[in-house]
Amino acid sequence: MNSDSLNKKQIIDLLPHREPMLLIEELINIKKLFSATAIVNVKKDSFFVQGHFPGNPVMPGVLIVEAFGQAAAALTAHGIDKKEYENKLVFLMGIDKARFRNPVIPDCKLELNIEATRSHGRVWKYKGEAFVEGKKMADAQWSATVVDRK
Repeated sequence: MNSDSLNKKQIIDLLPHREPMLLIEELINIKKLFSATAIVNVKKDSFFVQGHFPGNPVMPGVLIVEAFGQAAAALTAHGIDKKEYENKLVFLMGIDKARFRNPVIPDCKLELNIEATRSHGRVWKYKGEAFVEGKKMADAQWSATVVDRK
């Protein structure tokens, strides 16, 4: 893959998340340390479908926020010098103004457009919008910090 996108294997190399909690499949349209689009394939056999809500499943809002956080962590990790990041992790610090506008139903491609809006030292602020087929499903603002890996 070219440098303005990451496939799942490349994301796994950057993030500590593993199945079933690794939610993002790809990171595309990367503008280094500024913005990207993450792809989440919400499947009928996704781990949350059986219990949220049986017979009428939707992707939990907290998992949409988690996917936003994973996308931001991958964007940041990808943009930082590899030697600097190899002993670091990106941790979610806070979530602001999260709005869930439409339910995300399994068997869809959720696109998360994220943007880093500010960085100060190890603290980063982001905003994002989630879409399915051009329809806005959710949006949020959040902050994260880069910490030493223990």
